[in-house]
Amino acid sequence: MPVRLPPPNPAEIFPVPGIQIGIAQAGVKRADKDDLTVFLLDSETVVGGVFTKNRFKAAPVQICESILNAPGGANVRALVINTGNANAGTGDSGLSNARLICAELAKLLSLNPNQILPFSTGVIMEPLPFEKIIKALPAAVKAASSDVWAQAAHSIMTTDTVAKAFSQRVSLGAASLTITGIAKGAGMIHPNMATMLGYLATDAQIAPELMKPLALELANSSFNRITVDGDTSTNDSFVVMATNKAAHAPITSWSTEDGQILLKALKRVSVQLAQAIVRDAEGATKFITLNIKGGQTLEECKKVALAIAHSPLVKTAFFASDPNLGRILAAVGYAGIEDLDQSRIELYLDDVHVATSGSRHPHYKEEDGQRVMKQEEILVTVDLGRGGAEDTFWTCDLSHEYVSINADYRS
Repeated sequence: MPVRLPPPNPAEIFPVPGIQIGIAQAGVKRADKDDLTVFLLDSETVVGGVFTKNRFKAAPVQICESILNAPGGANVRALVINTGNANAGTGDSGLSNARLICAELAKLLSLNPNQILPFSTGVIMEPLPFEKIIKALPAAVKAASSDVWAQAAHSIMTTDTVAKAFSQRVSLGAASLTITGIAKGAGMIHPNMATMLGYLATDAQIAPELMKPLALELANSSFNRITVDGDTSTNDSFVVMATNKAAHAPITSWSTEDGQILLKALKRVSVQLAQAIVRDAEGATKFITLNIKGGQTLEECKKVALAIAHSPLVKTAFFASDPNLGRILAAVGYAGIEDLDQSRIELYLDDVHVATSGSRHPHYKEEDGQRVMKQEEILVTVDLGRGGAEDTFWTCDLSHEYVSINADYRS
């Protein structure tokens, strides 16, 4: 069961002018499942993307990066996404098969193959059944509609138990803008990037040169601040699309008033999507916010957050609702800050002051810690007492079900 994550209400997931989505059943892994999704983008659309930092990149990631980094920029007009097979660890044949899919979709849409970005998610090191995908492409294109974002959130799922989709409407002067995003992910989630796919679209007018840095900034404020299990996938991808359909002056800088309004709204939807992945993490029963402050740098805060979030001892204690909080202090201590002064460390669980000056707070009571640990949502605050830097990450507990899901993933 996800942690306080209701399924999206299709009536609250708004179409984005300039984008149509088609969904079909290709039978990549099993029959009778929507597993092929195609995004069709109007010609004015500009696109930016960020991808996994895993050096063992899936074939579609390699192709996407080469297209988006091409000299003179990219003119992306379509995305094609399959679930059930990651097309990773498939060598030259994986690249060839992904390109064949793009070529066939290009024929259907009268486009060039380098105008199409491919994405895959699922089992690694299995040959991609590209013939099945190619056969289903006409049905996906024929089914294309502007109002199926919620269904698309379902069609890109793998081990997710809940679809992840959020929308927001924003006003820039007299113009009304739409922002809608979908994402999938529940395991192999770790910064750089968190196995996840994310697609965020708006009809705002945004200058093409802003899109790549925009995708990175949005990822750094959201998907790169979540971790489930410390495993960075071969296929992680986050794509941002702006169709330039809205009736407002183009955004050419984020420093303007309109630029700031739009950027904040894009970040809100990105954070909602990222947090939804943690709430639906494989086997998760707790959603944990890690607020690390008092660092000399943001990098110090990140090290401490990830040391806590990746500790199996910490994560299993949260699952058991056991306030064995020395495990958190131990993780802080091995996070890699060489000159850390333990006598300055303060630790809080929600409103409970657990440790002060590096040791147990004199008024801390075990029952207070247990009360917080039993909650579905928990805030952990660590003050390092070193400076003014502060950062926030989101993670979850580690349960028996996580082991069961991943032990049985290929069966």
